Amino acid sequence: MNTMAEARLQTQKKSSQDGQETSLWSSGFGMKLEAVTPFLGKYRPFVGRCCQTCTPKSWESLFHRSIMDLGFCNVILVKEENTRFRGWLVRRLCYFLWSLEQHIPPCQDASQKIMESTGVQNVISGRAPGGAGEGQVPSHVRKEVQRILGHIQAPPRPFLLRLFSWALLRFLNCLFLNVQLYRGQMKMVQKASQAGSPLVFLSTHKSVLDGILLPFVLLSQGVGVLRVAWDPRTCSPLLRALLKKLGGLFLPPEANLSPDSPEGVLARAVVHATVEQLLASRQPLLIFLEEPPGVRGPRLSALGLSWLGLVVQGVQAGIVPDTLLVPVAVTYDLVPEAPHDTCHALAPLGLWTGALAVLRSLRRWGCGRRVCVRVNLAQPFSLQEYIIDARSCWGSRQTLEQLLQPIVLGQCTAVPDTEKEQEWTPVTGPLLALREEDQLLVRRLSWHVLNASVASSAVMSTAIMATLLLFKHQKGVFLSQLLGEFSWLTEETLLRGFDVGFSGQLRCLVQHTLSLLRPHVALLRIQQGDLLVVPRPGPGLTSLARLSAELLPTFLSEAVGACAVRGLLAGRVPPEGPWELQGVELLSQKELYCQILLLLHLLPQDLLLLQPCQSCYCYCQEVLDRLIQCGLLVAEETRGSQPACDTGRQRLSARLLWKLSGDFTDSDSDDFEEAEGRYFRLSQQSRCPDFFLFLCRLLSPVLKAFAQAAAFLHRGRLPDTESGYTEQLFQFLRATAQEEGLFECADPNLAISAIWTFRDLGVRGAGLSILLSPCLPPPYPDRAAEGSWLYPLGDLPRVSQEQACRQ
Repeated sequence: MNTMAEARLQTQKKSSQDGQETSLWSSGFGMKLEAVTPFLGKYRPFVGRCCQTCTPKSWESLFHRSIMDLGFCNVILVKEENTRFRGWLVRRLCYFLWSLEQHIPPCQDASQKIMESTGVQNVISGRAPGGAGEGQVPSHVRKEVQRILGHIQAPPRPFLLRLFSWALLRFLNCLFLNVQLYRGQMKMVQKASQAGSPLVFLSTHKSVLDGILLPFVLLSQGVGVLRVAWDPRTCSPLLRALLKKLGGLFLPPEANLSPDSPEGVLARAVVHATVEQLLASRQPLLIFLEEPPGVRGPRLSALGLSWLGLVVQGVQAGIVPDTLLVPVAVTYDLVPEAPHDTCHALAPLGLWTGALAVLRSLRRWGCGRRVCVRVNLAQPFSLQEYIIDARSCWGSRQTLEQLLQPIVLGQCTAVPDTEKEQEWTPVTGPLLALREEDQLLVRRLSWHVLNASVASSAVMSTAIMATLLLFKHQKGVFLSQLLGEFSWLTEETLLRGFDVGFSGQLRCLVQHTLSLLRPHVALLRIQQGDLLVVPRPGPGLTSLARLSAELLPTFLSEAVGACAVRGLLAGRVPPEGPWELQGVELLSQKELYCQILLLLHLLPQDLLLLQPCQSCYCYCQEVLDRLIQCGLLVAEETRGSQPACDTGRQRLSARLLWKLSGDFTDSDSDDFEEAEGRYFRLSQQSRCPDFFLFLCRLLSPVLKAFAQAAAFLHRGRLPDTESGYTEQLFQFLRATAQEEGLFECADPNLAISAIWTFRDLGVRGAGLSILLSPCLPPPYPDRAAEGSWLYPLGDLPRVSQEQACRQ
């Protein structure tokens, strides 16, 4: 370790570093290691099953077990065999011939049908508010309808689609190594489409390329011309005109006006008629549920909620009997563009600006740094079935202020028996026309689909490598050890039911991954035949933290449980104490439940992505089960208690005896005496301390950002606006990162999450900020004390209600 520490100091000397690294990269690894296959057997886990609670019929009928035998295909790999012709000329023109052979169904101009729809006719005839009967001539209203319809869509041009597919195929081959698609998932979607219901693809949004990559992939698989709901703010007028001819859809600006505005009523009627016509014609539709990359704010997209609300309204109105929703996830080794600056992210992208960006991408990514892409399609499910069954899962919810503020202030110690209500989704114009119950339905459906999309996302090699370097070996690690841990973390990912987006020999995978992470990683030759891999200190750790966030959903349950256990032990055992001393402490199941609930309520919903149909208490039991399965917790049988393995005949108490079928005076689910008597202790296996600390570190960027936000609120002289709070907190995080090295916390999205969480918690001014700041843990100046920053909320310093009033 002394040699590794000296090597890390050498990385900061730029004069001697550059020449050494160049020779290492040019000479290669030069190592002879045994090949390790980082997979569990021959099969990968199948991901993306729909919810059995909300859609049990879809869970059974729309899944085909034969798809497990199918493999993967590279969508952009087009050869002579993919065409009907053979010969030397075909091999040179295979891209062009392939684009000509793509089946593009005829797309008729539906403007007349939209004009004849009931909603538009009511506006034209004056039977609806804002129609021609209120002082407007019907002919003028018809022209206005044509203008709004021209802003929304245009008939797709088959020749332009084929030409664009040919150019895009050449561009993708220059930019990516491969674009992998699971044949079994595609076969499942194709069989579901044969039922006759329209398909609505609901996707994550990792890159601006998603809007052209997904339609290309689905068109090549015979799904048809995909209509894509684009954000009009991100495109210039010339680019919007081109995208509309390729199948794009845009909401008109009048749709965001108030419901009382005549222009807003007419625009919303035309948008409703357009969506109804799309559903009736069985055209597939693509909606992005996440905001574009680089946009600061809630994870759910307001525009995506608007389009999904229009689809829900169409199904409820009986335009089509049913619609099949397909969660989609696109993952990259590295996102080709990463506009983390808000100003650049919100600037409209022009046609020539996009062409220059393409040329720059080809120049930057074509020099040996091409990445891999995986497209995952989850199991389709019925929207009609979800609408009917999901309402029965809605329970009582309370705000974060009602749940956590009494515990922070010391006014109570028990967590209320209710769910957290945390809606970080702004309501836009089209959703204002929905009833409050339907708005809640759309938001919970969006969270449900986004959870399924994230669960079906493949974990890329860069995410695994960034997690290892950031949370296990930030001081450096030898390449021989890194190879083994890369294989270990891959197997742990597969064991938890998540798929990986790579394959091949372990040495080649690690070499490819390190080449992609070259700006953030330094390689030094320390011993003969081995290398030292060291993350570059500085802002590069922020990029590694963004990549490692892709792996967090895989270990999220264990990470929450590990932080809860660490919080309980923090008040009993010194954090620097040995693992054997911490394993002596007994942890009751009731204490674990309460601590896990506190963390679940504190962490933002954008991070947890809990299913709306799943109770927090069910999730607590799942977290506890995961900790037991991975071997971190061991059941302890105390003296006088019944052994956990005793299954013999026992005497039943009176409340557990059989009662009449109509007697509801007692319930077995209310008896928690057995659960309160269960105790656990930390396992003493040799691998447990490192794995436990690794799980705690996975949530450290979020919790440390919350701690830094509490310290920021204690400073005083705070701005009056929420945007001012966010901007100053982000600057404070950056300044703290320069002083203490906490670069993984210097993320604008973490600053927004901290501000919004504190706002929901009840922090509405400097007085309450002073009240809450001593209750949250301060940042540790010494990074060697990893894992010691987390304290249980129940053991924090109390502030009485009288002190709160004085402050």
